Amino acid sequence: MARVPFETMQAVIAEAFLKAGLSRQDADICARVHTQASFDGIYSHGLNRVARFVDYVKRGWVDINAKPSLVKKIGAIEIYDGNRGIGILNAFAATDRAISIAAEQGVGIVALRNTTHWMRGGSYGWYAAEKGYVAISWTNTESCMPSWGSKEPSLGNNPFVMAVPRQKGHIVLDMAMSQYAYGKLQVTRLKGQQLPFPGGFDKNGNLTSEPGPIEESMRILPMGYWKGSGFAILLDTLAAVLSEGLATNEIDKIQQGSCTGCSQIFIMIDPRKLGGETYTNQVADSVVNYVNNSTPDENSKEVLYPGQMEVRVREEHLANGIVADDGVWAEVLALAGRRE
Repeated sequence: MARVPFETMQAVIAEAFLKAGLSRQDADICARVHTQASFDGIYSHGLNRVARFVDYVKRGWVDINAKPSLVKKIGAIEIYDGNRGIGILNAFAATDRAISIAAEQGVGIVALRNTTHWMRGGSYGWYAAEKGYVAISWTNTESCMPSWGSKEPSLGNNPFVMAVPRQKGHIVLDMAMSQYAYGKLQVTRLKGQQLPFPGGFDKNGNLTSEPGPIEESMRILPMGYWKGSGFAILLDTLAAVLSEGLATNEIDKIQQGSCTGCSQIFIMIDPRKLGGETYTNQVADSVVNYVNNSTPDENSKEVLYPGQMEVRVREEHLANGIVADDGVWAEVLALAGRRE
């Protein structure tokens, strides 16, 4: 494993995106999001996703010149067509617009249809929390997970994000509807490791902690078994209904990579218009303290709140450089026209 400083990784990724045809501004924004994901320990949606994004651009599956266009406006709700532009830029545009609406009305909802992969969903939760907003966002995806009781994929893993701003450290939940995202399976396999808990079924229907057989069978395990399956179905349905866009069964027909044509929802709430910033911090602090002071179980040293581990990883990476798989890093260097 290589260790790469934040600035170096960001610069190399930006060069790769420039060579793919992105403008300097767009390349820099996207490179920072990918780098920040790896910086926070979400390697699967950071450096590891760069080559795939470049491939999608070269195939014409992502229109690097497209911008979101307003479709409909109803009170605090606005619907936009992403025109299959760059998913990161579309998601930031939707988040910013929802924040603007919330600044006026207390809550803002932007539904985005026909967009592309937003990469790490948590990026938009952290971004909103930094601006003092509560965020609830999600996306649907192509089928990559079986409905509970099924042998074949018919659900997206439909990443779901919630964020609460907190002065001492934001509370941010970023989770797929599967027990482990496919990116986590890839990272674990590249390390030659097993998953901590069973993550899916092999081709014979056996529950396993080996990532490779799960990737092969595409029978990844819904989190909470039938509960995660139900949650994924509703997130998919609501994303399509609210955005007047596509659900997973229609996204599957596109056949242009991961999340192309997907539907996304961005709900922003200004807590300063409710109990106020002081009250929000008091409540959030009380929850964090209650969680952190819980007695660890037999297999744990401490109990953490959502987002706390990312802060820990940032500190370690800041001191020692971001962990990067040697093969993945070499591939991105080549895309940037650099040599090791």
